[in-house]
Amino acid sequence: MNFYETIFVCSPLLNEEEIDALINKVKSLIVKEGGEIKNVNKWGKKKLAYPIKRHREGFYVILEFYSPTEKIKELENLYRVTDKIIRYLTVRKEEP
Repeated sequence: MNFYETIFVCSPLLNEEEIDALINKVKSLIVKEGGEIKNVNKWGKKKLAYPIKRHREGFYVILEFYSPTEKIKELENLYRVTDKIIRYLTVRKEEP
């Protein structure tokens, strides 16, 4: 398994409970596919450098986790079909 970091930006229209539910959905997918969550960091609402889907702010979330390489595609598919996530990026990192 490789070590990954993913950052996703949620719509600023979501409340705290909806953001927590979205994070739990992502975490459960990672664990279900054989991964292990290392760290979850909620950066909070920040101003975007440029408008994305007509939003000028977004709620940033960073996850660090271990996962099989072939399961990253499924995680990014979840990001792609979830309207509440307006931008995402997943990168492989060196092990801590």
